[in-house]
Amino acid sequence: MSRYHSYINTAVKLIETYKGEIPFNSFIKQFFAKEKKFGSKDRKQIASLCYSYYRLGLAFNKQLDTDNLLAAFFLCNNQPSETINTLKPEWGEKTNESAAVKINFLKKEFTLADIFPFKNELDETIPFESFCKSFLTQPDLFIRIRPQHKITVIEKIKKIGLPYHFMHNNTCVQFPAATNIDNFLEPDKEVVIQDYNSQLVLNYLQENLQALCEKNKPAENLSILDCCAASGGKSILLTDILQQKINLTVSDIRPGSISNLHQRFKKAGIKNYQHFITDISSPKNKLPSTSYDIIICDAPCTGSGTWSRTPEQLYFFNPSAIAGFAEKQKKIAANVLPYLKQDGLFFYITCSVFKKENDEVAGYIQQQNMQLLQMQYLYGDDKKADSMFVAVFKKLA
Repeated sequence: MSRYHSYINTAVKLIETYKGEIPFNSFIKQFFAKEKKFGSKDRKQIASLCYSYYRLGLAFNKQLDTDNLLAAFFLCNNQPSETINTLKPEWGEKTNESAAVKINFLKKEFTLADIFPFKNELDETIPFESFCKSFLTQPDLFIRIRPQHKITVIEKIKKIGLPYHFMHNNTCVQFPAATNIDNFLEPDKEVVIQDYNSQLVLNYLQENLQALCEKNKPAENLSILDCCAASGGKSILLTDILQQKINLTVSDIRPGSISNLHQRFKKAGIKNYQHFITDISSPKNKLPSTSYDIIICDAPCTGSGTWSRTPEQLYFFNPSAIAGFAEKQKKIAANVLPYLKQDGLFFYITCSVFKKENDEVAGYIQQQNMQLLQMQYLYGDDKKADSMFVAVFKKLA
């Protein structure tokens, strides 16, 4: 019994201490690095208690106590738990019930809708109840198989003996969240760790590739800017779609991200590219080329479409930040669009579900002499994946 109370007390201590300055995953790793007394099973239980609380914390009005902590853990887990069976044995038989049944059983004064109190900021097309329910579950791990390694990777996956599911023409593979693919695959060389919907954001390019190349002969002269490149996942996706020589330029405001990008590109076999570090939202900063055929803008955003992976961000979120992100996104678009060629393509991407960052920014981009070709939300709720937004534009004369 004392072991399970220790789990509760440690989780409460961590939650009370953590203020959201760094990802909770990093925070808890630092804690366990100092507290050597916790074994792997202990660490797993304590982390699960903490993450469960962040998933439900807003529904509890941030009231932290043993009962709410256990209730959150109960709602977020469908597998038998020694902690629940020991401390709340009457709950054990309800472990596999639906969230609605569990909430009713607990007789607490909240609903699924209370998990996400920012409904008025969401796009109206988002299925709200399903979206709220998604916060109870950790999303799965997704990888994208790189074209030149497809046969080899599929053979490896079939031999590993772990649960997996092929998706999207067998180019995407879904694994349980805790899977460590480094044990049997080579990230960035053979596969890219990339969420399911993140793999789909350049589908317009894939579907219209032939027409684009015919219009821009010779194809190897395609000039492409990834203006918010982070660690380069979208650029690797782009090169795999095109499978031809391109003039690639990448930029980001964070030197650490560009450093990671260099390492990933080396593994991915991407050698010929330009890079620069700048605040692309500032009109004072000039780009190194006069024109591009394609600009990809995976814009800085609230990340609200990924919060089921990092529920502490939901817990600490201040909705006043939405307007600030939307303003920055418009500035980035305004600063890079003059460098897009006539008839060039502009991909505006976020991992947000807030309309001010998506629909409203897309409307602003249209006003900059741009024709909207495609706009869609890519919902991840039904696939245990993230949610994304993508809008594709063509520059008019």
